[in-house]
Amino acid sequence: MELDQILPGRIGYGSAPLGNMFRPVPDDEAAATLNAAWDQGIRYYDTAPLYGAGLSEIRLGGLLSQKPRDSFVLSTKVGRVILDEVESESRDLGEKGSLFEHGRPNKIVHEWTAEATERSIEGSLERLGVDRLDILWVHDIAQDFHGDAWLQKFEEARTGAFRVLSRLRDQGVIKAWGLGVNRTEPIELALALDEPRPDGFLLAGRYSLLDHEHALQRLLPMAEEQGVGMVVGGPYSSGILAGGTHFEYQDAPPEIVEKVRRLKQLTDEYGVSIKAAALQFSLAHPVSKAVVAGATKPSRIAEDLAALGEDIPADFWTALRASGLVSPLAPLPGGA
Repeated sequence: MELDQILPGRIGYGSAPLGNMFRPVPDDEAAATLNAAWDQGIRYYDTAPLYGAGLSEIRLGGLLSQKPRDSFVLSTKVGRVILDEVESESRDLGEKGSLFEHGRPNKIVHEWTAEATERSIEGSLERLGVDRLDILWVHDIAQDFHGDAWLQKFEEARTGAFRVLSRLRDQGVIKAWGLGVNRTEPIELALALDEPRPDGFLLAGRYSLLDHEHALQRLLPMAEEQGVGMVVGGPYSSGILAGGTHFEYQDAPPEIVEKVRRLKQLTDEYGVSIKAAALQFSLAHPVSKAVVAGATKPSRIAEDLAALGEDIPADFWTALRASGLVSPLAPLPGGA
């Protein structure tokens, strides 16, 4: 099933921050944020076992398990099995470093075989307190986690997770599956397969105002030709486009800080919020079906919804194009 037939709107809630990403998030703050998202009409929620070693799923389940199951769309990810035992060694999360050091201490098994995929799904259903999942993303089979060994992990997923998820989709157990990654190459490889074929993909951080040229060169033309949709993750580039200091889950380097300064100068000139520019840019490509934005404060939900609906003058997009801050290949709202 195509993503735009499944997703209930153009914006969803990305629950990685609920896994205590960057900092400990108090339970009441997490609950208030989730309630704000629901009360303001958000009906698509994305999570993953990796986020705080199951903490994000547990917190999200606290809300969604109390709601009618047909009233929301839920996606989580496979590739990590969360064990009851405590992790005795420091975690290796590739380029993400100690991103979830404040999460639960449970041991995480990184595996994309058929057996591990089924165990991952069972664990997610239990933590979320729901009887079914709508979309499953194959998580992090890319260079940022595995370096030169990523192709080996991809092959493990191709013969394991891909086939399990294809079977579950064909049986009607799930509605769709795809890859959830921070790099374009694994998705390109998956789209080139004869089978199993993904229904869509969640691409985090690679289709934002700050980083989109690589996706435009090969991946998005392939996806558009095949009618495969994209959910955009990380539209604020780990927070730097929302007033934060992180880019790619780390302190932003000087060249990114300078680019953000130039973008902010342009948005200020036209009276546009930079969050609105970021969200609406990410959704302007025809392959983009939705964007998921993370938050840990209730006020951020209202900001995101306001940014999505903000009226941005056509002259801003024209000036953005002329500034060279976006690729000439990038579609812009209003056809600028």
